Amino acid sequence: MTAEANSNPRIAIVGAGLGGLACARTLQKHHRAVTVFERKRSADVRSPSGTFSVQPGMGQDALRATGLLDSTALARPDGREVRMFGSDAMLLHRLPPVGGRTGAPDMDCDRLRQLLLDALTEGTVLWGTSVDRVVPLPDGTSRVHFDDRTTEDFDLVIGADGAWSSTRRALSEAVPAYLGRTFVETYINDPEARHHGVVHLIGSGSMVAMAGGKAMMARRLSNGRVRLRAAFRAPEDWHIGLDLSDAGVVLARLVEMYDGWDERLLDLLRVNNGGFVNRPLYALPVHMWAHVPGVTLLGDAAHLMPSFDIGANSALLDGADLAEALVTEGGVDEAVRAYEDAMSVRWAANAELATSRF
Repeated sequence: MTAEANSNPRIAIVGAGLGGLACARTLQKHHRAVTVFERKRSADVRSPSGTFSVQPGMGQDALRATGLLDSTALARPDGREVRMFGSDAMLLHRLPPVGGRTGAPDMDCDRLRQLLLDALTEGTVLWGTSVDRVVPLPDGTSRVHFDDRTTEDFDLVIGADGAWSSTRRALSEAVPAYLGRTFVETYINDPEARHHGVVHLIGSGSMVAMAGGKAMMARRLSNGRVRLRAAFRAPEDWHIGLDLSDAGVVLARLVEMYDGWDERLLDLLRVNNGGFVNRPLYALPVHMWAHVPGVTLLGDAAHLMPSFDIGANSALLDGADLAEALVTEGGVDEAVRAYEDAMSVRWAANAELATSRF
């Protein structure tokens, strides 16, 4: 049976990130069945993540579609304070937080992810299920091939599986390209920051120090931690010969790279409490795949961008918009076409904005 003849289409989402979960939650809000495949073994297995600004017209609209906007008391309007410094640690500019629940409050990704998971019907997410590839079929459906060599057919497979999406290969040969910039990320506990006297640099939200093509960026999370990123231009293999698992070795290299910066800024690196993670920045070229019935993409799988704020908001909005289209349009294929048309316009605009920031 084709998707067009099926009043209750079989829908699968590959990936339980923010966009995939927003799509699943919005579908279930409208009493539509959906299955989410996630390779992580459980909801407790989480990649290190930070916080982002939930933007009006994007993330806030998506959360409204999920029915969870009023549940976001976890959002932190005070997190919107931004302090900007030079390499001498002198304050150059301060953007005060927006009062109340207006503007674009910060929200931790992990907490929002859990909020979305808690709103889903039990059993929606099949944990520990890894997808090898998705193959469109002549009848307009798609076949999911799992790593355990089993298969399952669906009227629509939605690739929400991130930057290195396996689903994307069914639609496009595009692969992420390195942007020539790298983040080296670590975390600081707030008590450590206070003990070393650097907490005043961060304030209640975030701080950025920039000079000579390098930056240092710190952002508060809601759990008493601060995410710190050293950002610089470098070849993708800049760390060859460097043991990234040795925090002391990485710290020494970073202090050398930031030679001449004020000691108070270097102290932000020194008070790390979890080692360092290398995070090179990648992006997908701005393009749009030819429509293929039975499969589509959202979030980073569709339009990987260097700005995490824009990427997270876009993923949420993609997921909610696709789900709303599937509910309101006449058939699955019409819904996907409408979604892809709108998403491609939004993608081009957001990609230009995101790239301009880096």
